[in-house]
Amino acid sequence: MSELFDLYNEKLIPLRETAERGDPIPPGKYHLVINVLSVNFEGKVLITLRSAEKPTYPNLWEVTEGAVIAGEKPAMAAIRELKEETGLRALPEALDYRGQLVFKGGTHNHIVLFYLFRADFGEEDVILQPGETAAARLVYPAEIEQMAKQGEFISFVYQRAKAFYPDIFGEAMP
Repeated sequence: MSELFDLYNEKLIPLRETAERGDPIPPGKYHLVINVLSVNFEGKVLITLRSAEKPTYPNLWEVTEGAVIAGEKPAMAAIRELKEETGLRALPEALDYRGQLVFKGGTHNHIVLFYLFRADFGEEDVILQPGETAAARLVYPAEIEQMAKQGEFISFVYQRAKAFYPDIFGEAMP
C-alpha cells in the first residue's frame, strides 16, 4: 500500500487534496516533512546512520526526519517518526516547535517543520528500524560539524540544524 500525503498551501492551510509518495507535487502545493533533533540531558545529539538500502543518502548520518502522512498532524508525525526510527517515545508537550522551511521548485515541493526533543535517554534506549536506520550514536554538536565537513553527515541536514537549533549549535538563522 502506498503512502498518501495531505497537500497544503505555503501558509500551511490544508487544501483537502492528497498526493501519493513519488508523485509530482503541483506548483503552489506542498506536502509536509518533519525534522526532530533529539538531545539528551548531557547535551548530546542523537544521530542515525541511514541504511545502505535507502535510495537517497545511503550510509550517511542524519537526524530523525520523515513525511507527514495523510490525516496526521505534524507533531504526531514527529512522535511517530521518532519512535519508528529510534524507538524513543515522546509526548506532544515534549516537542519544542522551532519553525519551518519551504522548498519550492521542481516536482517535490515540501515544507519542513522543525522540532526539538529533549529527554533523558542513552544509546542503550535506541531501537533501530531495519531498512531505515543502521546505527545510532550520541555526539556533541561540534562532532556533527566535523562529520559534515568530512562528508559523513548529510550536509544540508547539518546546515538546517545550525539554523533552526541555534541554542544547540551556537548559530542563529541568517
